Amino acid sequence: MDELLKTRKKIVEKGIEIIAKNLTVGTWGNISSRVPGEGYIAITPTGMSYDILVPEDITAVDLEGTIVSGTRKPSIEVPLHLAIYKAREDVQAIIHTHSAYATAMAAARKEIPGAVEDLVQIVGGNVRVNEYALPGTEQLGMNTVKALEGRNAVLLANHGMIGVGRDLDEALKVCQIVEKTAQIVLFAQLLGGVVELSQEDIDGMRNFYLQGYGQR
Repeated sequence: MDELLKTRKKIVEKGIEIIAKNLTVGTWGNISSRVPGEGYIAITPTGMSYDILVPEDITAVDLEGTIVSGTRKPSIEVPLHLAIYKAREDVQAIIHTHSAYATAMAAARKEIPGAVEDLVQIVGGNVRVNEYALPGTEQLGMNTVKALEGRNAVLLANHGMIGVGRDLDEALKVCQIVEKTAQIVLFAQLLGGVVELSQEDIDGMRNFYLQGYGQR
């Protein structure tokens, strides 16, 4: 099986998962991945429900946004995804969701503080909010890259969130942990506020996640 087909199948699987995990509704959000060994990415089509997608619906575009494979119109957020891939060689996959608690923080334009251990391990610290720009614009991409620096997640002001990772599985895990942490932070505010971790502890846990976590 060629790498593009494998990538398309994996994106379809993640689309079903983000619906099942209540990370988005309807056709909103988008998913992309670099295709191993190729100079292009695969990305979900615009305006199609995740539960009806088949691999052939996933469009491949090069890093200039030109379609190289597929007949579907790609997501409106191609410029956003490409901006991230161009700025971050470490990013292999991107998932954009509209989950309720993370989007609540984005609508309030409040960052998610680095106050929960699993968040800082996988994200690298607090989750910043980008400066608002209209969907589908190059400006949104530039604003997002700036707020994403040194992190694996970012809140899109008045919009939703983005999780990135070394593969689609990690990008999805980022989205889940950010959503959980946003809920925790909102509840913690009712108890008197959030106590953030020190930068030393954040750096230590991030390094542990990157170097020693899981099976090797």
